[in-house]
Amino acid sequence: MAKCSRVLWRCILVATLTVAASGLENPALEGSQETSTLSKLTYTKTLKGSVPEYICISVNASGAGTYEGRKLDEPPNPLPIQLSPAVVARLFALTQDLGYFRGNDLESHKKVANMGQKVFTYQQGNEISRAEFNYTLNRQAQELSELFEKIASVEQHLTTLEFSMKYDPLGLPAELRQIQIDLANGALADPQLLVPSLEKISRNSRYMHLAQSRAQDILQRIQANN
Repeated sequence: MAKCSRVLWRCILVATLTVAASGLENPALEGSQETSTLSKLTYTKTLKGSVPEYICISVNASGAGTYEGRKLDEPPNPLPIQLSPAVVARLFALTQDLGYFRGNDLESHKKVANMGQKVFTYQQGNEISRAEFNYTLNRQAQELSELFEKIASVEQHLTTLEFSMKYDPLGLPAELRQIQIDLANGALADPQLLVPSLEKISRNSRYMHLAQSRAQDILQRIQANN
C-alpha cells in the first residue's frame, strides 16, 4: 500500500508540474508538444551486492522522468519523478560537454575494484548514443555520475521515510539524522522532493518528538537553500 500511494501521489505531482513547465517554456504550443520529441537522458548503475544493486534514472528536458532502485532479481518498478529546472539544466549541460556520449571512451582502463558498471544514454528522437564505464578520470563524467547518485540518494531516503512512517516509526529519528548529515555534506540533489513526507512527520504527533523536530529542521534547511 505504501508503494501504491507513493506512485499515485508522484503521478499527480509529475503531471501537474510537467504541464505547468510546458506552458512556461512555450505558451504558444499550449501543450501540443509531444513528450516523446524531448531529448532524454538515462543513467544506470549495476553493482551486485550493493544497496540497491541496480539504479536507473531517466529524465527528459522538461524534468519529467523515472527512478528505479532494486535488487537485480526483482521485477522492474520505475517511479515517476520531477526534477528541478536547475538540476535538469546541469545534467544536460554536462551531457553536452561530453559530446552527447558520441564516440566517448570514458573508461580509465586502470586496474581498480568493481565500482559498478555505469551507463549514460542520450536519446533525441530516433538517435541514441551511450557510453559506459566502471571508473573514469573524465571530470565531466564524474560530475554527471555524482549528480545522478545524489538524485538516487534522495529517492532512497524517500523510500525509507515512507516505509518507516507506516511500519517502523521508531526508525524515523535515525533515518532523519542521516538525511541531516547528507544535506550538510551536499550529498542530495533536489532534496525538496522530500518535503511532502517531512511535512507529514513534523505535523503528526503520532511520531516521536525527536523525529518531528528533525523533520522540521530539515524542512527549514531546504527552504533556506531554495
